[in-house]
Amino acid sequence: MTIHKGDNCGFTQASAPILNGKRSIGVKKQTVFFQNPPKIIAGASVVTDRESKGPIGQYFDITEHDPKMGKKCFESAEITMMDKAVRKAVEKSGKRIGDIDAFMAGDLLNQITTSAYVARGLEIPFIGLYNACSTFTEAIAIGSMMISSGYYENILCSTASHFATAERQYRYPLEYGSQRPPYAQWTVTGAGCSVLSNKGEGPRVVAATIGRVIDFGINDLSNMGAAMAPAAMDSMTRLFKDTDTRPEDYDLILTGDLGKLGSDILRDLMREQGYELGQRYIDCGSLIYDVTQKCYQGGSGAGCSATVFNSYILRKINEGEYNRVALFATGALMSTQSCYQGETMPSISHGIVVER
Repeated sequence: MTIHKGDNCGFTQASAPILNGKRSIGVKKQTVFFQNPPKIIAGASVVTDRESKGPIGQYFDITEHDPKMGKKCFESAEITMMDKAVRKAVEKSGKRIGDIDAFMAGDLLNQITTSAYVARGLEIPFIGLYNACSTFTEAIAIGSMMISSGYYENILCSTASHFATAERQYRYPLEYGSQRPPYAQWTVTGAGCSVLSNKGEGPRVVAATIGRVIDFGINDLSNMGAAMAPAAMDSMTRLFKDTDTRPEDYDLILTGDLGKLGSDILRDLMREQGYELGQRYIDCGSLIYDVTQKCYQGGSGAGCSATVFNSYILRKINEGEYNRVALFATGALMSTQSCYQGETMPSISHGIVVER
């Protein structure tokens, strides 16, 4: 695959007029092109034993062997996990917390309490975000806009999830011992953080596609992949159209947490749109666990794409194995009450394009 360089940030000539210096930020439909692409100068990830025993376990920065991490409850453990990911990412960037202009973060708990409690200890400006499991790419997209436009220089983007806290809030506490259906996914216990900066070395965030809310009528809380796949399809096709690219123009195309079933549905949906994803597509939820771990359809959760991207993917980009990566984290925007009241699960997917 030929990677185009120069003022058009790697995209084809169709998008170049917006990126030729005449406008500071170009917007074409749903996709924002960054005239001054921010760099991901560091990333860090924290997981527990289950994730570390998966196919990419060697790439995570920190493995916690106690799912409670010495705390009295799983919610406190999730706070600790995100805090460690944030501080490790800052350490790897060579900066200090005081050098950071803003902390953008989100999680799955009510009122994004994990992120807020981590922000309490950082003492820097905090922008709390929530788009369920798509929050990581939402944070990268908004952070990139703020850096590219010149308002900030250094921004932290972080998300986290914990299997036990998500089960307690969205389904049943672990003590209940409920049986999971075969099409369910396993919430990743992990946290990831990226450091965005207008200076330094690292892959560039050259574009972001802001997703639309899509609802195909799924109302089963366990069938997350089927609910989120249409949103991934919508944002992915929009990116291809806005940038005049096709799947073969990317070294790797990732979704955040569709799992095996959701990934198969996405392939079918994209085929109907005229795009064959082929071998260059994979899902973070399928990467993080293998079949022997009995995690059903694979990983999900706000920490899924954040841990995989800030470990395995970022390492492969920096090593030159991937030159252009598109990541589409996906999120189901329901609550337990809405589904119990008969509502369906609206979903969203935000995409980012990262180039070496």
